[in-house]
Amino acid sequence: MRAAVLHGKEDVRVESVAEPALVAGELRVRIRAALTCGTDLKVFKRGYHARMLVPPTVFGHELAGEVCEVSSEAQSLVSVGDRVVAANSAPCGHCFHCKTAQPNLCDDLLFLNGAYAQSIVIPRRIVEMNLLKLRPETAFRDAALTEPLACVVQGVQDLKLQSAERVLVIGAGPIGLMFVRLAKEAGCDVTVAGRGENRLAKAQLLGGAAVVEIGADGDVVPACRRSGRTFDVVVEAVGKPECWEAAVQLVRKGGRVNFFGGCPSGTSVKLDTGLIHYSNLTLLASFHHTPMAIREALSWIERGVIRADDFVDADCPLTGLPELFQGMASGNRAVKTFIDVTA
Repeated sequence: MRAAVLHGKEDVRVESVAEPALVAGELRVRIRAALTCGTDLKVFKRGYHARMLVPPTVFGHELAGEVCEVSSEAQSLVSVGDRVVAANSAPCGHCFHCKTAQPNLCDDLLFLNGAYAQSIVIPRRIVEMNLLKLRPETAFRDAALTEPLACVVQGVQDLKLQSAERVLVIGAGPIGLMFVRLAKEAGCDVTVAGRGENRLAKAQLLGGAAVVEIGADGDVVPACRRSGRTFDVVVEAVGKPECWEAAVQLVRKGGRVNFFGGCPSGTSVKLDTGLIHYSNLTLLASFHHTPMAIREALSWIERGVIRADDFVDADCPLTGLPELFQGMASGNRAVKTFIDVTA
C-alpha cells in the first residue's frame, strides 16, 4: 500500500509499504478520511515525538474508515464492512492514573499513527477501548474530527463551563474554533483572539460573539483589552509561552485559565505570583482525551453540532502530502486539510 513515512525533521515521503499481518485482537481499516493536525505539523518540524513515534514510521492520526479485515479474536466486536472511527490512543486501564479516573495521564498510553495511508492496523487495546462504530448517515470526513474534538471535550470538562460565562479563546486554529463551538453550546458568551480573516470569520459563524484580530506584533493583551470585554475564563489554544502569560493577564479576578496549547519542549513562562495569588486564579492544563471524551466527541459530531464543513477547508492527494506539510510549516493558513489517500 501507499503511505506517508516520516524519516526525520521536515522529511516525509509517500512510499510503498507492506501491509502488516494481523495478530490476535487486531483489525484492519481501509481509510476513507484522514485529516491534517497541528500535532502532526509539530512532529514534522521536529522530526519525531518522544511518546508517539520514532522515525522512520508511518504518520498521521486523525482518521475514519471501513473495517476490511478482522482477526478471529475481534470478530465479536466488529465485522468486515463496519464503518468506524478509531482514536489515536488507548490507556492501559491498570496503572495509578487509570484507576483514579485520569486515563488521559496513563503511564502506558498506547499511541496509533499511520492515518496518511490506504489502510491501517488497529491494535487490540484500541479495538477494545477506543474504536467506535458510526451511524450509516455519518460522513467519514465528519467522523475523522473525533480525536481532536475529544481533546477539546476534555478541556471543556476540566473547565466546568457554565452558561452565561464570558470566555476568551486565544487562537483561531481548529482547536480554538472547536472550543468556540462547544463553549457556545454551553451557553457562554465567546470572544476569539487570533489572526487571519478567514479563521476569524469562521469563529463568528461558530458562535463567537466578538473577534479580536492580533496584529503582526503578536501582542495579545493590549488587543484584547481594547475590546473592553472582561473574561471569566481564558483558553490558550496557540501553544506559545507569550500566549500563556497573556492568558493569566486577561482573566478576571477569581477566573479560570486553561493552558491547552502545548508549548515547544524546553520553553518556560514568567507568571506574576502576586496576580495569581491575590486574584485567586485557577490555572489548568488539559492534556489529551479519555475514552469517555472520545464517545462524547462522536456524539457532538453525530448530532451535527461539529461538522467537517466548518473546519476542513482544503483537499490534498496523498501524493501531495510532503509539499503540503512544507507549506504548512511555511505558514499555510488552511484550518484543516482532507487527505485523499486514494490519489
